[in-house]
Amino acid sequence: MSQTTEVLYEIKGLTKSYNQKGKNVVALADVDLTIHVGDLISIQGPTGGGKSTLLQMLGGLDKPTSGSISLSGDNLENMSENELAKTRSHKVGFIFQTFNLIPTLTALENVETALVPLGISSTDRRTRSLAALESVGLADRASHLPSELSGGQQQRVAIARALVKNPQVLLADEPTGNLDEETRDQIMEILEELWRNKGLTLIMVTHDSNVAKRAKRNLNIANGRLSAR
Repeated sequence: MSQTTEVLYEIKGLTKSYNQKGKNVVALADVDLTIHVGDLISIQGPTGGGKSTLLQMLGGLDKPTSGSISLSGDNLENMSENELAKTRSHKVGFIFQTFNLIPTLTALENVETALVPLGISSTDRRTRSLAALESVGLADRASHLPSELSGGQQQRVAIARALVKNPQVLLADEPTGNLDEETRDQIMEILEELWRNKGLTLIMVTHDSNVAKRAKRNLNIANGRLSAR
């Protein structure tokens, strides 16, 4: 799929600072950014440069010190924690480097956890979760625990969990960071196919230039400041 003119995120003057051991640390400094529906974006930069902080802001996991960030016209910085949780549940899918699967739940049950906040019946949760696992080629592993799956399979379960609620945007923080090159390429092919077929906006933080070059738009953050690559 290609980017449209429809704006998904509008970010203006976004600044985030922390007090760390009595010292003011600026993680993001006056960031302006527009993200359109259907964008496929990579974000690179040095460790501590602000990449993950920006991703947390996009996902409503943290609030800015100043500036504004809107998702589909709704200002995230003005939302209550309950409103942010609802927005995350409906609009945002997350994928992490460490998979973040619950070890005591099967692949299917892990995917179903994303639907619990939406108040969907158990039958519909199971149907949708099986379909999500099918979309990443793991329907035959639905009853397996994470410990019974390879790293690549665990990440595919995590992708299915992120996608099962049909989010507007998929935020991936080093989605291939713990994987070998062959598995990395397989995961990226899955993400690209899902991006094309589902109308997703995909935003990835990555240290891997081979992953970044697959994006249609490349950004860099260093010392909290954003630039195009």
